[in-house]
Amino acid sequence: MKIIKIGIVDDNPTLLKNISRNLSIYEELHIDFTAISGRDALRKLNEHTPDVLLMDIEMPLMDGIETTREIKTRFPDQKIMMLTVSDREDKIFEAIKAGATGYLLKEERPSKILASIEELMEGGAPMSPAIAAKTLEILRKQQVNDTYIQNTESPATFNLTKREIEVIENIASGLTYSQIALKLFISTKTTRKHIENIYLKLQVHSKLEVVQLAQKNKWI
Repeated sequence: MKIIKIGIVDDNPTLLKNISRNLSIYEELHIDFTAISGRDALRKLNEHTPDVLLMDIEMPLMDGIETTREIKTRFPDQKIMMLTVSDREDKIFEAIKAGATGYLLKEERPSKILASIEELMEGGAPMSPAIAAKTLEILRKQQVNDTYIQNTESPATFNLTKREIEVIENIASGLTYSQIALKLFISTKTTRKHIENIYLKLQVHSKLEVVQLAQKNKWI
């Protein structure tokens, strides 16, 4: 049986002691070192080679996400699993971006933490159920945003001219036909003709629809 070496990083001495004690009962694990801060962990990684790091997030001076990012820069192959009380979506997203492969809440039973460490060693990405649900929600939101971005179209798609875009910008500013004409140094009749062409090209029937479409496509 291969013994898995772990490092535990947590700035709370009591929690650090409890986690270490709870995990030390498993013969499958060997606690290689404990660290009380991100900087302490970085120093100890110069002398130790744990298979997995259990990383807290909320730490002063250098939090777990920043520490994870720095560790992955120096030791790209190091496996890191967040072990934290934080279930905030932004923290989950930032931790994953920083290089964490797993994300557990501290409320998990020691047996669950052991199973997650073993899963991580086998190439998995273990997460507490609540974290997995939030991760899916993050992905759904990202997909919606990506779809929105992908669905935007350029003015060229509608054959809009530079002058017509200028007219749209002024419509969005709330200017009247005569005010637009004065600002663009054109006649009111020409302004009306531009707006008529804009309606036709965009297949809309009101200034409100013009502005909504322009905002959706980020022309203004």
